[in-house]
This record gives sequence, C-alpha cells and structure tokens, in this order.
Amino acid sequence: MAEYKGDPVVVIGLGRFGTSLALELTRRGTEVLAIDNRPKITQSLAGQITQIATADATDMEALRQLGVPDFYQAVVAVGGDIEASILTTSLLVELEINDIWAKAISTQHGRILSRIGAHHVVFPEHDMGERVAHLVSGRMLDYMQVDENFALAKTAPPKEYVGVPLGRSNLRRKYGVTIVAVKPRGEEFTYATAETELSYGDVVLVSGTTEQIDRFSELP
Repeated sequence: MAEYKGDPVVVIGLGRFGTSLALELTRRGTEVLAIDNRPKITQSLAGQITQIATADATDMEALRQLGVPDFYQAVVAVGGDIEASILTTSLLVELEINDIWAKAISTQHGRILSRIGAHHVVFPEHDMGERVAHLVSGRMLDYMQVDENFALAKTAPPKEYVGVPLGRSNLRRKYGVTIVAVKPRGEEFTYATAETELSYGDVVLVSGTTEQIDRFSELP
C-alpha cells in the first residue's frame, strides 16, 4: 500500500498545467484526486495519478459525490474556460475548502478569482514567460521569482570577482546582491562565506531584487 505525504489535493482541470501538477504531486507522494470533464484525458492518465474522475466540476452534486468536501486543498487548473474556472472556484469556496489555488490567464481573471475567495492565484503562463525572458536576455542559468520584486538566480561569477574573497569584494554594497551558495565545477553547492573565493567555471546562486539580479547577470 502506498504511503502518502501531506494533505491530499484535488486538482480540477487536466490541461498541460493541471496534468503536470497532478503528476508531480503524485510523484512526490501526495494523494491526488484529479477531475476533468473529458473522458479521453482522464482515460489517458488512468493509473498515473492516485485517483482520477470524469466529471463536470461546475456541478455541486458531482463534487459532493466525489468527496471533494473532504479535501483540505484544491487547485482549479481550468484556464481556457473562464466561466467554468470562476464557477468551480466559487463552488469550492461554498464547500469551505481550506486552501484554494486557482489558475488565472489574465489580471482581470485573477482579480475575480481572488474576490470570490481563492486563497492563491497563479499565472503559470505569465510566470514562465517572465522566467524565460530573464534566461534569454542575460547569462543566467536559472531564475526563480520569490516575491513581487525579489528573486534567486543561478549564474556564472563576473570576472571582476574571481579570486577575490567575498568578504572583501564589496559585492553587496556595489550591486545590492548576495551570493548565497557556490558550486565549483564537478562539485555540489555549498553555502558561501566571507572567505569563499570564486573561480572560473563556478556556478553561483545569487539573491536580490529583480533589477539588481538582472544588472549583476549582465556583468562580463
């Protein structure tokens, strides 16, 4: 019998975002109930997700029959049909689901979802586009927005800081960023200290505001 971790999650809508989310949660050991109204989609994912059902999530009775009120967390991953997204979210609010995440495809859509009671609104297409834009436009190897104007990035060290102990580099005063960890070539990441000296071939994990990180990643 499988051992599940954390609270079970219901994922409603199995487009690319919902499917990816449901599969990743299942892989991590979370019990998932996935719901979509398209039989071909649910049949194609049978056996890959803990539970999967073909149902209309805008129907309160269908949600009750599937046991959705018993779930602590729910994700409304319906994107293309804004009306269905809003109605499904409102039904989850009515069912008093404790933690509701909802996917939005526009700012206005997200604002409505928040107003009707979604606890978290996510913009996966926008967020991914923003992340890729940072990667394409600079030397970053990876980028993650942590807050509205704060991010973490993986990048190569600028040549002016190679061979200089971080404690004497004036990096934070000059660029406002902090090097959190360093990964020498062929090794694992370790936390950076004042004595850490960067080398060519290193990968650094740097934190700061979006503007500061963009500026830092553009240094030669």
